Amino acid sequence: MFHFVTPLRNQSSVTPTFLMTGIPGLEDKGLWLAIPFCSLYVAAILGNVIVILVVVTVPSLHKPMYFFLSMLAVTELGVSISTFPTVLSVFLFDAREIGVDACLTQMFFIHSFSIMDSGVLWAMALDRFIAIYSPLQYVTILTNSRIAMIGLGIALRSIILMTPLPVLLRRLPFCGSNLLAHPYCLHPNLIRLPCADTTVNSRCGLFVVLSTFGLDSLLIVLSYILITKTVLGIASKERRLKALNTCVSHICAVLVYYTPMIGVSMAHRFSRHASPLLHSLMANVYLLVPPVLNPVIYSIKTKEIRRALRQFLFQKF
Repeated sequence: MFHFVTPLRNQSSVTPTFLMTGIPGLEDKGLWLAIPFCSLYVAAILGNVIVILVVVTVPSLHKPMYFFLSMLAVTELGVSISTFPTVLSVFLFDAREIGVDACLTQMFFIHSFSIMDSGVLWAMALDRFIAIYSPLQYVTILTNSRIAMIGLGIALRSIILMTPLPVLLRRLPFCGSNLLAHPYCLHPNLIRLPCADTTVNSRCGLFVVLSTFGLDSLLIVLSYILITKTVLGIASKERRLKALNTCVSHICAVLVYYTPMIGVSMAHRFSRHASPLLHSLMANVYLLVPPVLNPVIYSIKTKEIRRALRQFLFQKF
């Protein structure tokens, strides 16, 4: 457990380093905490890899809905792989030090994949609207080339918007506290550490949040308003229920993703004096729970995924 925080030397004389934190108050139980954390990471990585392999190898899943599902699995796999090395080093080996360049690189990948995750959830909402509003033209509207362009656009948006954040942070001097709040590097945490004005960094970060998570969430809500309007216009009750049932998995994925995110934002904004344990738990839930639960949600709620999963496993074993 750390009893003091050493100051960082001037950036011009030595490369800054940071000290990562596990679960506040439980630093001496790192080995025991490594077991549940490693189990969750293994479940997340294995679950999303299986989803990707099933969608790629089973021809019956070569449809727009499942291509978007594989994109979601890729982004969540990216989030898990970005955080896993430092979480493992902190809890299992008590290796808490990380250099500024490695920290900023990790920050870039964590936030980039998180932004891609949000973009894919919006694309999946659009997919559900097109499938319900215009089922006969569904496949002709969402062709493979258009799906690829949507995926490329989501990735480019994330990379372009995220690139300035680590560049702006790297130019600042770090000469005060070097203690991070988590076993990984996040932008809201890092902008509190430089001993210089971070107004530009804060405004740039706010712009990224509003133009990605904010815009995506509004578009998802708009998509479901249009879906609801379309479903209410369907005469048959059976067809209405069938149409809504195709959205259940996606609604669950949206709730699993945005609920922890809202919780983290509320905790940072309105609970500044709350226990550090609360902030730590909320951040870990936000980064760990969606990659673990989404493969389970789609496997349970989607009949075609269950059938394809059985087919994939029987072929392999």
